[in-house]
Amino acid sequence: MSLRQRPTTSSEQQQPPISSAQSSTSPTSITPTATTPATSIPPSSSTSLSRRALSQTLTSTANLANLLPTGTLLAFQLLTPIFTNNGSCDAATGPLTLLLLLLLAASCLLASFTDSVKSSSSGQVYYGFATFKGLFLFDYIQNPNASDHDLPDLIKYRIRFIDGVHAVSSVLVFAAVALRDKNVLSCFFPTPKHETQEVLDIVPVGIGLICSLLFVIFPTRRHGIGYPITPGKY
Repeated sequence: MSLRQRPTTSSEQQQPPISSAQSSTSPTSITPTATTPATSIPPSSSTSLSRRALSQTLTSTANLANLLPTGTLLAFQLLTPIFTNNGSCDAATGPLTLLLLLLLAASCLLASFTDSVKSSSSGQVYYGFATFKGLFLFDYIQNPNASDHDLPDLIKYRIRFIDGVHAVSSVLVFAAVALRDKNVLSCFFPTPKHETQEVLDIVPVGIGLICSLLFVIFPTRRHGIGYPITPGKY
């Protein structure tokens, strides 16, 4: 009798090694790559640029503020409606209004030559008027027991050519402001022609723009009366 070989079941079939199965199912390892940091502008440089731009803007604004004296402009706004009778001028109020405008224009002219200095010992501020020989102080009384070294050199404050340019520009700006006032226009030009109206609309704006640019490019070194003293201008 011949012996038959017993068939093998599926459970008894040869299975792959455990190590090979684990190696085939294990995820592929990723090697991290080094990244280079992105170059950026240091925050200190951008902050300094913004501060410099802000300082320049404020300085230009301060120069424009010195273009017209504040007291003169305030007097013009208060007195013009009274002198012109709200734009209805007659034989009496017309010359008075013209005289008022001339006095205010002279105030703008003379204010361009005023300046102030500070005493180094007491810290008191003295005001004066610039001349060709130096600065003439209004309210400074010479003390015989004190020396003149507490005041800066007044010869440095003498009149220069740029002071005359600023004075003329200040008068022109005041004239431009006056020509844009409705009471002044109604007083001197009650019914202007078409060409005259065009001149009155264009010329004051052009004068104000040109003089403002002139003051920004060539700022004044005068402190005037009532403005804070900035050291290092002379």
